[in-house]
Amino acid sequence: MAHPPAPALVLRDGDEEALRSWSRSTAARAGLAQRARIVLLASEGLTNGEIARRVGVTRQTVFSRRARYEAEGLDGLDDATRSGRPRRIDHARIVAETLKPPPRKLGVTHWSSRLLAARLGIDNTTVARAWRDYGVQPWRSQTFKFSTDPELVAKVTDVVGLYLAPPENAIVLCVDEKSQIQALDRTQKTLPMKPGLAERRTHDYIRHGTTTLFAALEVETGRVTGITAPRHRHQEFLAFLKHLAKQYPDQELHLVMDNYATHKKAEVRDWLTANPRIHFHFTPTSGSWLNLVEVWFGIIEKQAIHRGTFASVRDLTTKIRAFINGWNDRCHPFIWTKTPDQILKKTNRPKNSTTEH
Repeated sequence: MAHPPAPALVLRDGDEEALRSWSRSTAARAGLAQRARIVLLASEGLTNGEIARRVGVTRQTVFSRRARYEAEGLDGLDDATRSGRPRRIDHARIVAETLKPPPRKLGVTHWSSRLLAARLGIDNTTVARAWRDYGVQPWRSQTFKFSTDPELVAKVTDVVGLYLAPPENAIVLCVDEKSQIQALDRTQKTLPMKPGLAERRTHDYIRHGTTTLFAALEVETGRVTGITAPRHRHQEFLAFLKHLAKQYPDQELHLVMDNYATHKKAEVRDWLTANPRIHFHFTPTSGSWLNLVEVWFGIIEKQAIHRGTFASVRDLTTKIRAFINGWNDRCHPFIWTKTPDQILKKTNRPKNSTTEH
């Protein structure tokens, strides 16, 4: 006997938006997106059989979900609110134990799911489930550094101001050095990439020495001026400054650099005094990330140095020069977007465990 079609399900006020959000979510609890879709299709007047066919469930499941929604609303769709046998241990307690350091006798720096499960007398899958529910990942670690520079506000405002509104008829250059670049040669010839195979190289290598790259990134164009030197002293830095002065003989120069001691030697200060068209702007302590040339150093490291093989320091410096020339043929500026206020707002974070991120 044919079943008469069920009337269209009437949604409660404000529920449709939540249901559509659940039905599209890939992070919803298992089955919740499916239940939301059943209720939405029911509200469109589809028969239980048609809904079952579209969603891939039985007609009885559709009937059950409709009935639960009619009786309980959205709460009826969420299994997390259903009563049943209580958990052996509350997930909040598992997380609370996770946030405590492991006992010293274990000799570990952080909990694994098996270690914590053994301590609590539960299954390690229960621990893993609690960690997923609360977004706790003991195996991960990140770094941070807050600048303690007393002139933080002034330096951020100064440097970012140069990026966002450079002085008229002046050139802004981001200057720094990448020291101890190693000329590494693999012990065997690198095997090239092939379809289905990545490039392969030996894990061991031969060291042929190091070099230092002094570089200046022109903010307006992205063009790089660079020289290499065997050592990393104020003498080499001063030689690079003189090189920059020759490359830009007539313009006013504003150089952004970090607080490395080499940049503040008496000989460097004396040269700066004798060249009033050149101005230094220092990033805050622990704030060298404000220097845009650091972005470019990351690029040359990834594209030319990290996977490179170098038979000598001379080979290394030749390839660095080739990369700079190629870069300048295709260069582009790095556009700074954050204002000083936006940056400084992030530096004033509350120093406690309830900090909101």
